[in-house]
Amino acid sequence: MATTDNRVIDGVSFETNDETQLILDSLDEFIEQEVAPLVDDLGETYSNPRLRHEPDGRLVDEVVEAKETIRKRSADAGFYAMNLPEAAGGGGVSNVTWYRAKKRVASNGTGLTESMLAGPEGPKPLLLQAEGEQVEQYLRPAVAGEKSTAFGQTEPGVGSDSPNMDTTARKEGDEWVIDGRKQWITNAPYADFIQVFARTSPQEEAGRYGGITCFIVEDDEFEVGSFNNAVGSVGLQAEVILDDVRVPEDRVLGEVDDAFYAAMDFLSLGRLELGAEAIGAAEHMIERGVEYANSREAFGRSIGNFQGISHKLAEGRARTYAADAAGLRLAWAMDRGEETIEESSILKYMATNTFFDVADDVVQVHGANGLSEDNPFMDHLQHARLLRIVEGTDEIQLNTIAKQLGVE
Repeated sequence: MATTDNRVIDGVSFETNDETQLILDSLDEFIEQEVAPLVDDLGETYSNPRLRHEPDGRLVDEVVEAKETIRKRSADAGFYAMNLPEAAGGGGVSNVTWYRAKKRVASNGTGLTESMLAGPEGPKPLLLQAEGEQVEQYLRPAVAGEKSTAFGQTEPGVGSDSPNMDTTARKEGDEWVIDGRKQWITNAPYADFIQVFARTSPQEEAGRYGGITCFIVEDDEFEVGSFNNAVGSVGLQAEVILDDVRVPEDRVLGEVDDAFYAAMDFLSLGRLELGAEAIGAAEHMIERGVEYANSREAFGRSIGNFQGISHKLAEGRARTYAADAAGLRLAWAMDRGEETIEESSILKYMATNTFFDVADDVVQVHGANGLSEDNPFMDHLQHARLLRIVEGTDEIQLNTIAKQLGVE
């Protein structure tokens, strides 16, 4: 499935090549043939948030099983982790193709489609550091959708300032002993294993970004604490308690003391994926807004005839169009092996803020219907608000952009 999108010598081509278009069309067919029937079978169990979750926020078993089914079927079809190298079981597609695929899936709205392409629960390039038995036990099952994982970095008192984490790991014989707490960990309640970041050498010796090691911790070795039921992500995030957790030496992922640097190497990919999802979701919202504006009548004509409505949708389209160009620019630069610190922050900031503003405007266009639980618009707005926090807040993105500009 290896592919690269068409390029021209002096710039980037915005054309979608035949192979990428085939992937996008196949994703649409997968949604129709595999995802939609599962959504229909679940009925209100999925569409009604009161039935979708247990009292503590946990997803009910039927929904968890449906998500796992979609993940495995997508992997079988070659979609799930197609951005990873073929040697690891992926498809080796370009970042441009992966960006377009992520955006296409998101443009179908929120729901079970989110399980089609690897997200926080799936394999990331960090897991490519797996060696020996780790490959068959963790990497390949994650790529095949047979196991899910989680990224254990954020803590109750440490978010953007993650190098100051309190979680520690000390060496005792041929084991590492891990102690600490992680919070806001996506997929923690359902993960087969977690990639846990812990400080293994003090900052005084290893420096601010050194001295941090990543460990593979299996689901029977940590405790899931309280659910972190943030709006837009109920039942997906939870606290992870690591109390004297002992893991063998072969559970170290990558090099000892080097995990933070390794994770930062793939920061742009996370922001590319999140940006694609935000832009695709914004496009979906605009489409729904246009449909309603053209069909809803007031004062003897469709409300789309009023500039107060049409301008909201037009502005959303213009901003989404610009954000999409930023996403393609970032993906193209990543494929060229360029440094993309500034580009990834620009996309993350533009895409998530555009999605948030579009979602808010489309709720407004729908009036009271936009607030109804029978419609998905408030779900999108809540999700959009969440995306402005994860993978680096708005403020962190602006700080990064300012630093790249040379502002001191």
